[in-house]
Amino acid sequence: MQIAIVLYPGMTALDAIGPYEALRWVPDSHIRFVGHEVGPVIVDSGVLALGVTHTFEETPSPDIVLVPGGMPLAVVADATLHAWLRKVDETTTWTTSVCSGATVLAAAGLLDGRPATTHWTAQSSLAVLGAKPMRDQRVVHDGKYVTAAGVSAGIDMGLWLLGEIAGKERAETAQLMMEYDPRPPFDAGHPSKVSDAFRRKAMVEMARVGADGADAGALVKEAIAVPKVLWQQALRRIRARQSKRT
Repeated sequence: MQIAIVLYPGMTALDAIGPYEALRWVPDSHIRFVGHEVGPVIVDSGVLALGVTHTFEETPSPDIVLVPGGMPLAVVADATLHAWLRKVDETTTWTTSVCSGATVLAAAGLLDGRPATTHWTAQSSLAVLGAKPMRDQRVVHDGKYVTAAGVSAGIDMGLWLLGEIAGKERAETAQLMMEYDPRPPFDAGHPSKVSDAFRRKAMVEMARVGADGADAGALVKEAIAVPKVLWQQALRRIRARQSKRT
């Protein structure tokens, strides 16, 4: 079973590495990290690099595809990535995302009308892009489409998916070997558990940290790309409705 995990500059490392630690327990699996070109990509911290092992062209038919999230929104308008996702989705057994990676799947047209989840700050964007946000769900599955909420939820999704593929015992073995038994020292892991003021402060801090990891040119490109993809998505839905009437 071939598993393709998408990498791109500005992504969040744990979005990919969390589920990777679970999915590498899939029997007879072959995991590849895919992107535009082979080589390192810098994640959203600006200091850590992950490595693309295969290009999109070299990966035409993975069994599982996983799209991680991150701060830069320009990837939501990546036409090459969208085309590849739509093509491989024709034959995937599972099409998945973590965090704001769901907005990439939605922008590619793969989540139209489907229930899905994403990071709590991106739920509204997910709705605009045509999906049905499940704001209080950590992992949402609709047929072969599986989406996870923010960052750490990717571990939960990876274990759930492993259980679906290889059975509960295999998934529990992976969980034990990962010693995934979270007992956080604080109870602020969901927006429902904190005040409005705290959420606003956290969003400001997240934006600041994201800006520290991106250059000005990238931020300008994002500002242009996001309205463009929203327009393209709306136009695609309009055309789909018109085609049904004819």
